[in-house]
Amino acid sequence: MDTTRTQMTHVANRTSSGERTPLIVGIGGTDRPESSSERVLRFALDAAERKGAATILFGARELDLPMYSPTADKRSSGAVHLIDALAAADGVIIASPGYHAGISGLVKNALDYIEDLRDADRPYLDGRAVGCIVTAQGGQAAMATLMALRSVVHALRGWPTPLAVDVNTAERLWDDHGNLVNERCASNVELMVEQVLAFAGARRLTDAHA
Repeated sequence: MDTTRTQMTHVANRTSSGERTPLIVGIGGTDRPESSSERVLRFALDAAERKGAATILFGARELDLPMYSPTADKRSSGAVHLIDALAAADGVIIASPGYHAGISGLVKNALDYIEDLRDADRPYLDGRAVGCIVTAQGGQAAMATLMALRSVVHALRGWPTPLAVDVNTAERLWDDHGNLVNERCASNVELMVEQVLAFAGARRLTDAHA
């Protein structure tokens, strides 16, 4: 999946029944080429597309942003694109490696930019389902980081899905062609994506009848 494939014009996209296509924004990765967190995030967004959503990926390259400063007069073009996408999003999926039981600096910096949505019609991540993925070599770091990530999502007024996904990179995840072959990981990611989309659909229905 290419980040350039889906542009902001998706907000006008309609299904055959006239409903707006839900937009899911993915955030995550590391600066290591083919990092597990970004690969699992891509799998999740591909699953969302198969289920009828439009997606935008903000991987490591797109998250190479200046350190967030609440007093900065201007934002970089990358930061503006991230905030605009999140403002339009119906759901969000965040994937972080577990760095010493915490969220990576790259991902946390991106989440800090959500402060720019504090005065939006939907402030922060309000009204959006958020799926959380953490990759780590071992269960302890993954679970501690998941708790930290879900706490950040709560602080940003998002709705973490009931299922969060921990990925143990010590296990075999990929085949020689780059396909995700770990059945537990794949099924959990698919279920989490279904929960994000189900919440997004319910929220749009509620808003339509408000």
